[in-house]
Amino acid sequence: MKQMHECLAHMDAGIARVREHIPELPLQEVQLTRLLLLVGGNLLHELEHNLKPYGLNDSDFRTLMMIYSSPSGSASPTELCEYAQQGATNMTRIANVLVKAGLITRASSAEDRRRVVLSITATGKRLVRKILPPLFPQVLGAFASLSASDKRTLDRLLRQIALNIDSLTHTDRRP
Repeated sequence: MKQMHECLAHMDAGIARVREHIPELPLQEVQLTRLLLLVGGNLLHELEHNLKPYGLNDSDFRTLMMIYSSPSGSASPTELCEYAQQGATNMTRIANVLVKAGLITRASSAEDRRRVVLSITATGKRLVRKILPPLFPQVLGAFASLSASDKRTLDRLLRQIALNIDSLTHTDRRP
């Protein structure tokens, strides 16, 4: 994998070449979008590298963490689909992986037998406590050069972007 400074230089040069052909290209917004994708992609790659020995990928781990962090230690697949940004078919696959690994259980709701509830097991809780601490140095390292104020600003700005994205219509605008 190329060094990040090389990736950044390649990205900037590519965007500049595109702008030569399409002058109305919103340069700064495209650069920021590419930066977010580049950073996010690298963080995801590192996370998945660390999850691989446990037979998990990012979507499996995010789902496990959502169940782990819920007040009741459980959630319905529908809730998880909404918050994990997964489709129903993929959520079924994720649940199957986590159930097979003994990290969660699947049962009918006591209130509504038609509703499925996924609950974290003691094994799932232990695995979360085993996986998370070794990730801390990488997370801290990624933000090491930012001050506390920078981190608060970045948090605020990323939340603003998230809300802006949420307000967009998701219609296909291609001709």
